[in-house]
Amino acid sequence: MKHILDIGHNDCRLFLKRKSAYVWLFVVPLLFMYFFGAAMRGPGDPYNRRPRVLIENADTNFLSHALLDELGETLKRVKPEDANDAAAIIRIPADFTTKVLALEQTKVQLLKGKNSDQPADPTIIEFRLIRALIALNGHMLEAVAGTNNVMPLTKSQLRAVIEKPNPVSLDARFAGRKPVPSGFNFSLPSNLVTYLLMNLLIFGGATMAAERRNGVIKRMMIHPITRGDLVLGKIYGLMLLGVVQMVFFLALGKFVFGVNLGANLPAVTFVLLVFAWVAASLGVLAGSVLAAEDRVAGICVLISLLMAALGGCWWPLEMAPPAAKTIALCVPTGWAMQALNQLITFGNGFSAVLVPVAVLLGFGIAANLLAARFFRN
Repeated sequence: MKHILDIGHNDCRLFLKRKSAYVWLFVVPLLFMYFFGAAMRGPGDPYNRRPRVLIENADTNFLSHALLDELGETLKRVKPEDANDAAAIIRIPADFTTKVLALEQTKVQLLKGKNSDQPADPTIIEFRLIRALIALNGHMLEAVAGTNNVMPLTKSQLRAVIEKPNPVSLDARFAGRKPVPSGFNFSLPSNLVTYLLMNLLIFGGATMAAERRNGVIKRMMIHPITRGDLVLGKIYGLMLLGVVQMVFFLALGKFVFGVNLGANLPAVTFVLLVFAWVAASLGVLAGSVLAAEDRVAGICVLISLLMAALGGCWWPLEMAPPAAKTIALCVPTGWAMQALNQLITFGNGFSAVLVPVAVLLGFGIAANLLAARFFRN
């Protein structure tokens, strides 16, 4: 065990002496995390969706504006030139206020739009429109109730009722335990998984290839250490490097970007540690299999980017077709992202990630055995 610890500590110390290592450990992942987090930031709480809607209001009088006020920020309005991006269209007729004040029937049209991120978006828009119409009717009834005024309802009367404090409040939310991961809740785990894999693959593979070329591994084998000690020592050193990156980004995510780790922080840390072990094992395997040192970095970058894309690190798998979700189960990044999304976005406990962690352990054991099998002096 002492040999394993000594090899790992020495490798980590040598890694951290390289200035370029800090760029790939901290600077590049941070830039990508911020860019993807800002670009994929959702319109609010993922449990409270704001579907895109085009509102065509032909009425210029006060009742139509009161209706739009009731809709408030529950829907995301798009401009007429962006009508193709709307999940639904709400049309308010030009005589809306006139007919209502004349006690005549009028219709607000709800039409299906051309684009919807989620199948439930049109239904959400319909329910929120109905709720706004019921609220508007209630305000009008309250404004005219208890008065002997035979004059039509006025804007000031309605506004006075709307602005009164409500004795009863309703907090309505879109139900569902699996919102689409968005913002920094998605970019933190996705970029951490991507760059843990990439860095440990590159550093592990390149170091193994360089030490083999320089004869370092042959000189180490002269000492009373076994092949298993050397392989495990190299994996341990890479895991220490991964821990440095994990601590930095978990602290940054929690205290700077407001990622809700909460009570699941120990479980998130454990999942990342298991994944770091898998990535480190793959890095040592790559260095054992690939003989040409100049090809190691390029091949490792290609493999890590491919695994990141297939595993859901570039886009949420919740938005992907079923075939993509099946393919993600073939790579460790897919299982790591599944576990981290369960803990961070879905708010589930450790019991929800037992299967992903077990599969990651299987990947790690297989990579360890293969690295030991193909290890060369």
